[in-house]
Amino acid sequence: MGRWEPNARGRLEQAALELYLERGFERTTVAEIAGRAGLTERTFFRHFADKREVLFSGSLQELLVATVADAAESTPPMAVVAAALEAAGAVLEARRELSRQRQAVIAANPALQERELIKLASLAAAIAAALRKRGVRDSAASLTAGAGIVVFKIAFERWIGDREQRDLPQLVRESLDELKAVTADE
Repeated sequence: MGRWEPNARGRLEQAALELYLERGFERTTVAEIAGRAGLTERTFFRHFADKREVLFSGSLQELLVATVADAAESTPPMAVVAAALEAAGAVLEARRELSRQRQAVIAANPALQERELIKLASLAAAIAAALRKRGVRDSAASLTAGAGIVVFKIAFERWIGDREQRDLPQLVRESLDELKAVTADE
């Protein structure tokens, strides 16, 4: 493919994922990723800070924060977060196989597992900040956002391993229902 062809970012992501699965993350270089995509290293660095960012550069944070901000004022915090998680799930729905491959690469590398946890923590912090802007108390915002990210992580893990092919928003709802069930007063 020539450098002038469209979707350089997507080509780089696909090339990186293929190489990570073939050779392993550690044994893959930026030069190899760019070469496989038919691009230069310079083009790679226009799109990604480093080879890890190919796996972690999604726009879920913007979507989550925007969904929280746009929710009706009367909506309870957990319902706001649930709507945001379902919106994120709907976006990922078309990328199930890529998500499975991405998780396989992350699972094979402890440094990437750590990076994944950092990304999840930053998502929780962003959601908590958006909740605070809605007037939710500090501790309640942090608790709601943290619980939401745990729900999303569990639903995501179920989704990529689901042989029944249930959709991610459905699994988010099921995980939220499970959380409600284990926290309900008896």
